[in-house]
Amino acid sequence: METRQTVAVYGAYGHTGRFVVAELRERGFLPVLSGRDARKLAAAASAAPGAAVRPAQVDDAAALDRALDGAAAVVNCAGPFAVTAAPLVEAALRAGIPYVDVAAEIEANVDTFARFTDRARAAGVPVVPAMAFFGGLGDLLATAAMGEWTDADEAHVAYALSSWHPTPGTRAAGRVSRRRRDGRRVRHTAGRLEYRTDPAPTVEWPFPAPTGPRAVIAEFTMADVVTLPSHLSVPEVRTYMTVEAAGDVSAPDTPGPSAADARGRSEQTFVVDTVVRRGGTERRAVATGRDIYAVTAPLAVEAVERILTGRAKAVGVASAGAAFDAPDFLRALSPHLTCAPHP
Repeated sequence: METRQTVAVYGAYGHTGRFVVAELRERGFLPVLSGRDARKLAAAASAAPGAAVRPAQVDDAAALDRALDGAAAVVNCAGPFAVTAAPLVEAALRAGIPYVDVAAEIEANVDTFARFTDRARAAGVPVVPAMAFFGGLGDLLATAAMGEWTDADEAHVAYALSSWHPTPGTRAAGRVSRRRRDGRRVRHTAGRLEYRTDPAPTVEWPFPAPTGPRAVIAEFTMADVVTLPSHLSVPEVRTYMTVEAAGDVSAPDTPGPSAADARGRSEQTFVVDTVVRRGGTERRAVATGRDIYAVTAPLAVEAVERILTGRAKAVGVASAGAAFDAPDFLRALSPHLTCAPHP
C-alpha cells in the first residue's frame, strides 16, 4: 500500500499498541504515538523513528484534540476501555475521523453501541469497537459462516489457546469488568445479556485436528456476545475457553507474554472454532494462528485501511462483521492467520 496518511494510536506504548504501531508503519502509514504516560511514549518513539509523540490524558479534551489533529483515523489500544473509549470516541467525532478500538471488555463495548450509535451515524463517522482477537475475529468468522443466512438459532465461538500470559492491560480490564458486574458472570441468551452467580459449566469441545477435543469453560464470555448480535439475528451466543488458558489468565502469578521471535510475538498458538446453527444445519469456520495480542494488530489496521480506502459497508457504530465484507477481510489476513470452513 502506498500512503502517508497519519493514524493516531492511543496507548501506543502498551503491548498491543506497539504491535499496532509496527503494523501501521509496515503498511506505509505515519503513526502518531499518544497515551497517558509521556515517559513511556518517549521510550516507544525510539522504535518508531519520525513518529510524532502527543501525550494526552483521557479527561483532557483539548489534549485529545491536539493528539488527533491532522490524523486520518485513531486506533484506541489503551484499556481499561471503560475509561478510555468514550473520551476517544468523542474526540474522533469532534475531529470527524474514524475510530477503531481493540476492547475486549463486554460492558465497554455495550456502552459504545448504546452511547454513540445515533451520533456517529448522524456524523457519518465509522466507529468500530472490539476490532481485535476477541470480538472482531469471532464476529468475522461467524458472519462468513452465516453466508446467505439472514438468521440462525445459535452461534458458538470456542477458543483453544496453548497458554494465556496476560498483559497488564488484560489484568486491568478484568478488574474493571469484575467490579462492574459485582463479581457475577455474564452470558448472552434469548437475545440479551444475562448476569448470573452460578459457576460456569465445563464441557468438552470438538476442536478440529490436530487440537482435537478439549475441556473448555462454557460461557467463558468474551466480546463476541456484543459484536455478533449487534448485526446478526442470533438469539443465543456462547463463547468457550480451554480450561488451561482460563486458569492461566485467572492465576495472579502468571507472567506476561514474552517475545519469542524477531517480531515480538510469543510462542502462544490459538484455534478459534466458530459454529452457527439453524434448525438441523450447522456451519463452521476455523482460524488458527499465533499470539492473540500480535494478531490483533493486523485486524485493527486492516479495518483502518479499509475504512480509509472506501471499503467499509457502514458508518456509525458497527462491529467487524457489519462494517466489512467478512470473507474478503479474512482472506486479507492470510499472512497472519489461517482461516477455513470446517465440515
